[in-house]
Amino acid sequence: MARFLWLNWSGGGNLPPSLGIARALTERGHRVTFAGRPEMVPRVEAAGFPAIEIMKAYAQVARYPQGHPLTRAACYLTSPDVQDEIKTIVADEKPDVLLVDAMFPAALLEARKLGLPNAVILHTFLFRQLDMWRNVFTMFGGMREQAGFGNLPGVDELWREMDRIVCTAIVSFDASPAPGWELARHVGPVLETEKVAKPLALPWPENDPTPLALVSFSTGFEQRNLDKLQRTLDAIAGLPLHAVVTTGGIVRPDELRAPANALVVNFADHDPILARASLVVTHGGHGTAMRSLRHGLPMVLLPGLAADQPHIAALMQEWGVGRSLPGDAEASAIRAAIQDILSNPSFRARARQRSTALRGVDGAAVAADEVEALVVSGRRFRPAASRHDGAPAMQNMR
Repeated sequence: MARFLWLNWSGGGNLPPSLGIARALTERGHRVTFAGRPEMVPRVEAAGFPAIEIMKAYAQVARYPQGHPLTRAACYLTSPDVQDEIKTIVADEKPDVLLVDAMFPAALLEARKLGLPNAVILHTFLFRQLDMWRNVFTMFGGMREQAGFGNLPGVDELWREMDRIVCTAIVSFDASPAPGWELARHVGPVLETEKVAKPLALPWPENDPTPLALVSFSTGFEQRNLDKLQRTLDAIAGLPLHAVVTTGGIVRPDELRAPANALVVNFADHDPILARASLVVTHGGHGTAMRSLRHGLPMVLLPGLAADQPHIAALMQEWGVGRSLPGDAEASAIRAAIQDILSNPSFRARARQRSTALRGVDGAAVAADEVEALVVSGRRFRPAASRHDGAPAMQNMR
């Protein structure tokens, strides 16, 4: 049995796939402990894993630029207090392997000093968005510098100094590998359902011919957007359509004015809904986009705050499986996009074509193979050759 310590950024698209990989590792007899900000702890514990709260997550937030929507996130992700606490947590936990979220510079800075086998885990595209990731780290580095703590190394340095880069995306959906990134491994999406998301009894009979839409935006509190949800509900009102709207626990259902044809809940298991649905209205998160494609469903996409969402929304439109709108699109534009998708069967046909690449993909199992391969006599392990095919790295170490 190996002990894995996961230094986590509990963003809406980051934590569920992390829990999926942790589940696969636990089923093989390993122990996975998560360490992260206070908001992470109840979600991890609800999933059945040990969770360590980083107590100084926001201790230095007053020094960061105020008024920015990512001020608190920047403090947690980059502050020296967090970096120092991570050092203490690692010393106390004595893990065999460190797993570090790709968006966690403070943890990446510390991980490369500790001499432990390690992997950076990225829950969206790598090469298709590499310049975007460079810009994100430049932004966070600038905020850290304004706080008086000095800048950060770039993403190229922080990620490529790790032993392995595990990317939970389909290699054929990503762009061609860039030179110097031979440690990257594409394992496929990890479409884990958190335990708070229970199957939902729908009020409409299964034989109801009315099209069904799932509306789901981010579960990350930084991306709370009551107005976007309300505009979407206003767009749905009066359409010959049923809708299930999940607010992800960051907007209360009673904060919204729901039309008669919409059911609004905090959480629900999306897969049974998608099995009946005709389309998805979403924010362009990688996980929701891939889950929608796995079910062969077209999308209306209204990107949120995360930097990858506009790229994914644009890609879905480029592939002809969705309509990308600005995040602040009016209800009339959202309604028109929904009507376009429902009236044009080519969107559904192209989504079904894309779904073939996702059949039988178990990203959690392949990611577990990759990080298990780092457990080699307690030494850092750098593989000799790159793999981008999603095949297992080694026999499962059960």
